[in-house]
Amino acid sequence: MRLSRRGLILGGSAMLAGCASARATPIVTAQAAPVVPTAAPSAAPAPAIQTANLTAPPLDPRGRVRKDLMERAMAALDIHHRRLPLRDRMYLVDFQKFSGDERLYEVDLEGGQVTVLRTCHGRGSDPSHTGYAQRFSNTPDSNMSSVGAYATAGASWGSQQGPNVLLDGLEYTNDKARERAIIIHGADYADPDFLAREGKLGRSYGCFSVAHADLPDLRERMGQGRLLFAWA
Repeated sequence: MRLSRRGLILGGSAMLAGCASARATPIVTAQAAPVVPTAAPSAAPAPAIQTANLTAPPLDPRGRVRKDLMERAMAALDIHHRRLPLRDRMYLVDFQKFSGDERLYEVDLEGGQVTVLRTCHGRGSDPSHTGYAQRFSNTPDSNMSSVGAYATAGASWGSQQGPNVLLDGLEYTNDKARERAIIIHGADYADPDFLAREGKLGRSYGCFSVAHADLPDLRERMGQGRLLFAWA
């Protein structure tokens, strides 16, 4: 029996996983009479109550993520909040950028730091292998990348691609991600030596392939229930 690409990539485990401190107040002296001054300390005011910072930290202060991508991702966090309970960090993919550029962003939503990595797009999105994704699809066997909001669904292991991160598509543009076996995995064609040799990354079958060296930490940090948002 011929195994499907989804079965080979995800493997059995994927199927089971479901692919200030207050300032001291000075003593105030009150003069009771013009001849003999007497000091009477006034009542010290109550110390200021420390409240939580209600202003969001400045995201990406160096401007590494384009504004509309950030805005769409923040909106997606609210729209899909039931599927995205973890809001400490999120992941963004800018498909407007060249494949050889760093275009996968890990955004720390609490501190504002941004970490950048490289990731591939699907061969169907770039049939001439220009290095730029030009079209997108949610159709099985299209070999194209899909845009929109995804929920990370935890680490898994597949018989073909090995260690990976499962993704659940949350929108009509990507809700067949499990059916299409769209995952995050390591690939030789995403490694630095491939980029140095070819001048661009290779293409996937629609997966967010990353360098082998980047995958272990990314796989651990993505976990389950965080946003990955891809857009062009």
